Amino acid sequence: MDAQVVSDRGVGKLVLRRLGFAVPVLLLVSFALFVLAKASPFDPVERYFGVRIIGASPERVAQIRANWGVDQPVVEQYLAWLRHAVAFDFGDSLSFQQPVSQVIGDRLGWSVLLVAIGFTLALLLGLLLGTAAAWLQGSWLDRLITATSYTLEAAPVFWLGLAALYVFALHLRWLPGGGLTDADAPVSFGQVATHLVLPVSVLAISQAPWFVLFVRQNLLESFTQDHVVGARSRGLPDHLVVSGHALRTSLLPFLTLLGARLPELITGALLVETVFSWPGIARATVDAALNVDFALLGALTVLATAVVLLGNLLADVLYALADPRVVLDG
Repeated sequence: MDAQVVSDRGVGKLVLRRLGFAVPVLLLVSFALFVLAKASPFDPVERYFGVRIIGASPERVAQIRANWGVDQPVVEQYLAWLRHAVAFDFGDSLSFQQPVSQVIGDRLGWSVLLVAIGFTLALLLGLLLGTAAAWLQGSWLDRLITATSYTLEAAPVFWLGLAALYVFALHLRWLPGGGLTDADAPVSFGQVATHLVLPVSVLAISQAPWFVLFVRQNLLESFTQDHVVGARSRGLPDHLVVSGHALRTSLLPFLTLLGARLPELITGALLVETVFSWPGIARATVDAALNVDFALLGALTVLATAVVLLGNLLADVLYALADPRVVLDG
């Protein structure tokens, strides 16, 4: 049988196995949220009425409780939520006074834009700086890149965000300090691009150090492998040895790092959106947590879990396509 056909079938089986694992994980995470909500002292009906509950009739309060099913056992509540969730009906957000699906839909695109550009920039910085540090091992540039990467790796994301705000928005006044546009300005490409510079830069700089150090370490290990040593002994220029031989080998384990960094990327995006008042999903997560908005918080938690699982699946598929022996051995 053709090796390509076998490889494609192996990738297909890999995807099915990962999807089969993802479904119970999502169910477990969503059910755990209901258990936590049930065990918490928070009363959604009291949160809905606010101070008006003092003058509300007991019959009205009881009717709301019956309609929402808050007094039902947690399993019955979860099954009712699950039946609606499969139709993308996650209830209403108490903090935004909108359906949860609408809250997510209005903000998802802005988060995807921020994360996609920030993650792409972090990857490029990781590849370029990591390759340069390994290529010039022991030089002042290598020491500078490595020391800076270790420093940024230990720095909290919100510190980087606040420092960028102080320097570029408050002190130099080169860039806007937050939001999607200036006050009373319409949403336009120029406005969004200008306001995107600081949050994207902070997100990329906070994620790049792991890629820089990972690429550098794997390249240094690749330099000792036989095919790289042989290429150098044949008199090939260093830039061809690094780009054509060593870098290609070291990129395979680099693919697994992409999936592993997704949870940290989501956490970083949450902090960056909060610092820069970016109207994305992460900012809505903070608002939902502060307002104890379980309907929105639950949907966002499930969404974040699904994104992490999807990212790990994508990393596994890319690795399997780059090295078919992975699926053939599995």
